[in-house]
Formats: sequence, C-alpha cells, structure tokens
Amino acid sequence: MKESEQPRLHLLRPYQREAAAAIVDSVLSGKGLTFCVEVARQGGKNELSAQIELLLLTLFMAGSRTLVKCSPTFKPQTVISMDRLKDRLNDAGFEGFWASEKGYIIRLGYARALFLSADKSANVVGHTADLLLEVDEAQDVSIEKYTKEFKPMGATTNTTTVLYGTAWDDTTLLEETKQTAYELEEKDGIRRCFRYDWQEVAKYNQDYLTYVEGERERLGENHPLFLTQYRLMPVRAGGGFLSAQQKEQLQGEHTRKHRPEKGKMYIAGIDLAGEAEEGDEEKLSAAKLRQDSTVITIGELDFSRCDNFHKQPAIRIVEHYCWTGKNHSALYSQLIDLIKSVWKCRRVVVDSTGVGQPVYSFLRQALGSKIVPFTFTASSKSELGYNLLAAVNSGGVKMYAGDGSEEYSRFWTEIEKARSRYRANQTMNFYVDPSQGHDDFLMSLALVVKAVEGYTPREAKGRSD
Repeated sequence: MKESEQPRLHLLRPYQREAAAAIVDSVLSGKGLTFCVEVARQGGKNELSAQIELLLLTLFMAGSRTLVKCSPTFKPQTVISMDRLKDRLNDAGFEGFWASEKGYIIRLGYARALFLSADKSANVVGHTADLLLEVDEAQDVSIEKYTKEFKPMGATTNTTTVLYGTAWDDTTLLEETKQTAYELEEKDGIRRCFRYDWQEVAKYNQDYLTYVEGERERLGENHPLFLTQYRLMPVRAGGGFLSAQQKEQLQGEHTRKHRPEKGKMYIAGIDLAGEAEEGDEEKLSAAKLRQDSTVITIGELDFSRCDNFHKQPAIRIVEHYCWTGKNHSALYSQLIDLIKSVWKCRRVVVDSTGVGQPVYSFLRQALGSKIVPFTFTASSKSELGYNLLAAVNSGGVKMYAGDGSEEYSRFWTEIEKARSRYRANQTMNFYVDPSQGHDDFLMSLALVVKAVEGYTPREAKGRSD
C-alpha cells in the first residue's frame, strides 16, 4: 500500500493496520489472496473491515467496482456492518454524497458495497465481487454456502477475499481456510493469516484488559467461550465435556451428609426421568430398557469465598437421591418432604420439559416460588452447560468425597462419559451418549448450579428467597 493511502487508516491500532495493509496491497496489486483475520472478541475486527471498505470505495468511486460483504445473518449482523460503514463515510466527510439502495447496497460515486446474508436459505447467486469479498464471523458460515455461492463471486476477477472471525471448533469454514492459508504461507512466504488474541488487544486498551481479566476469572482460562473468543484457540469437536483438570477441580474433600446442619442453607436440582403412558407396553418396555432415573442433587451454599469478585456462594454437593423406574406421581410426597421438611431448600430448579411440567406445577403449588422451572432447549441447555463449566473452573462447585456408594459411582461414571458438541453461533450440547449410559446425575448437577444464581452473602443471614 502506498504511503499516500496509509493516512486513511491512521485511526486503526497497529495490529489492525498490519492486517489492513496486507489486504489493501493484495487488492491494489491484483494478487487475489485469501486472508484469515482473527481478532479477540470486541478487539476491533468490524472497525478494521469498515475502514478497508471506506478506503476502497474512496479510491474506486470513479469506477464501477463492487465489494461484497456477507454475515451469518442479515439481522442484526449485516445491518450492523452497514451502519458502521455509513458512520465511517460520514466521518470522512462524505455525508450527502453516499447513497443507500435496495436495503443492502451502499454506493459512493460509481463504487458499491453489497451487504448480503450467508444464511443457508438466502438467495445470493448472481452477484459479483470484483473489488473485495469479505466474510464476517466466518466460523458461523456454512462451508457449502461459501464454496458454492460466495467464493465464485470473485472467480473471474481474481478477487481478494478476507475471512474475519474468532475460533470455534476444528470443522469451521474459518479453521479449514486458515489451515490452507498456512500451507500456502510455507510455500511462498506471503503472510495470509493474522491472529490477534486478547493480550494483543489489551496492549492498547486498559479498560479492555480489566474486562477480559474479569472474564478469565469468572469463566476460567479453558472455558470454551474464553478459549475461543479471547484466546482464539479452537475447541476439539466431539471431545469430553470435562478435562482431567476440571474433574480434579470438581472433586471435593468434604463428606457426604444425609441430613442438614443447623445454620446452613441448601438448594437443589431435580432431573426427571422420562415416563411412558400406562398401558403402552412398547413404551414401558423401552423405558425399562433405558432405565432413566429421577435424580435430586442437594447443594450446601458456602458463602466463605464471597468477595468483591465472587458475588455468589460456592456449592458443596452433599447428598444425592435417585429413583429408577418409579412414576413421578409416586414420588410427589417424597419430593415435598425432602425439599420442605428435611433440607428446607431455599431454591430448587426442576426439569419442567415435557412430562416434567406436571411435576413442576405440583411442586410449585405445594412449595411456592422457591420452585423454579427449567425447560431444556438447544439454547437453554447450551447456557446451562457453559454455566456449569464456569462453576467448575472457578471452584464454585465441589462433589463430596468418595463414600463407596452407588450414587457416588454413578455420578463419576456419567462425568467420565460426558461428551460435548459445539455448534455454530457459539452454542454447545453436553450429554452422555445413550449407547453408553445416562446423564441424570450430570443434568441434576447442572440444575443445582443454576439454582445458585442470584444468591448474595446477605441472604446467608436468614433472608428467604
């Protein structure tokens, strides 16, 4: 890039300018390179993209040239990119000169920027990118969509392509493209991959440093979200849910309790077994084969670690109850007695999905607002799993010491067999493969971690929920 063009990017940070210089040089020199730019979350990749777009539209405003930028969704991602470019055009003194067309085109003179959705259902065939092709949040864009519909847009003009994003798993478009780019770098020495993790971004922003250090403390260094969004390291697809280190952190030294201690506060998580309708022999047989269980996990709240950072108490798992092959209705009286009379639980999160809804309704009617429903969906389960990982990483949940019981054995068997699967849009699933067993204790553990949300040290003085 010529020195006369560099001042247009003077507002960017050094690491942004480094990537921008290589991209713009490829465009102006007709090299047609494909770049991968990974920047830690909130580190300025969208600003980098907008400044490059502004520069190219300015340089080619007298010519009929087109750049294309796509995002996983039109709303909000594509719209946000459009708004940012409009702001930068105004900042550069082009207010009143640029025009918006058809809801997805920004024109400056004869040069155009097209903003498209990369959603699988979006119809984008027919567009041409003869100036630049950009893919935002490339880790969430379908490889097939990109390969068949977007990449060909620049084929006839050898258009430079840029994939922006953060890490996710090792099967994403961004990760696969990055590996190819590294191989090409080794052959010709031309840098195509630019990676700036949170530590690089933090060199230029003290507030960012403070924020991310807080996230690291809250989530843990190896939490999937911190690992991918800030450290820019991909997670392994189909791997174990908890690492060996996390399993060690989950194991506590306290003894199991069969009754509450005076002055202590308790919460619970209830995972309910599936039920077959009475008289449906086929379903009853299947249910028997699966041997799903209803599991209650009792957690004792430990307020000793609460400080300015740890707002919530830690959880010491002190008891498990497990029923296999028993109808929900037959458990009602036991559930109420355990929650109300034995442990006097302050908050109980209950699986209210499907057949769990009647159980939740019954408990809510009998015990009031301390009973909190949880409906399993792809989104809610993902959040549940992330919260459990954060609690484990921070030492916020500990399992009682080995006592030789069947419950202890089943708990750790499920923890050992638990797997995780990471999906687009930074969501995940955690589970035990049905062919290897069940996840009743695992889900009950996650629900008791959910139950601690909202507690503060002040509540330890007797405040009821």
